[in-house]
Amino acid sequence: MWPDSSQTQELLSGARQGDEAALNQLLDRHRQALRRMIDMRLDARLAGRVDASDIVQDVLIEANRRLKEYLREPSMPFHLWLRHMARDRVIDAHRRHRVAAKRSVDREQPLAARGTGDRSTLDLIAQLENRELTPAAAATRKEMQARFAAAVELLDDDDREVILMRHFEQLSNQEVAQSLGLSQPAAGMRYLRAVRRLRAMLGDPSSGGDG
Repeated sequence: MWPDSSQTQELLSGARQGDEAALNQLLDRHRQALRRMIDMRLDARLAGRVDASDIVQDVLIEANRRLKEYLREPSMPFHLWLRHMARDRVIDAHRRHRVAAKRSVDREQPLAARGTGDRSTLDLIAQLENRELTPAAAATRKEMQARFAAAVELLDDDDREVILMRHFEQLSNQEVAQSLGLSQPAAGMRYLRAVRRLRAMLGDPSSGGDG
């Protein structure tokens, strides 16, 4: 989902040397990934009041303003730095436009309808499926995807976030750990816990609950 890191490093090097074109390209090539990351987290009921494109633009403006600070001391990869700002903006939007920021289970759009019916989604569904209980996998895949989306929506915030990060943003366990301020083993355990809960929600008795 996020742009190639080697090209990002080249553009960061150019921006560090004052290359305005490199700076503009650096920010622009992250625009689509930022939009997707925000779309996955923005409550659909805010759509009439909050435009994801506006949040993306605000993040890029802030990134431009703070880039020299980041280049002096890059404490994390550039895309993680961007998504951290984006996550904060989404949380702020929820706080401003809703009485309670807690995610509700009655969202107007399921996760799958917000552009996540991609290869990573299907790969995770394949991992979660109990194949002995799925006699016609091809015919039931669409139904499984809908069930999967509903199950993700019902996860608690910590579990849902790690699933989004690992499978929809395609972040590595190391990147998840950096973003969440966890050790890599702790991030890995959080992910495995979320997967177990998804399996249980999807009716797999071998998931063993929360353990």
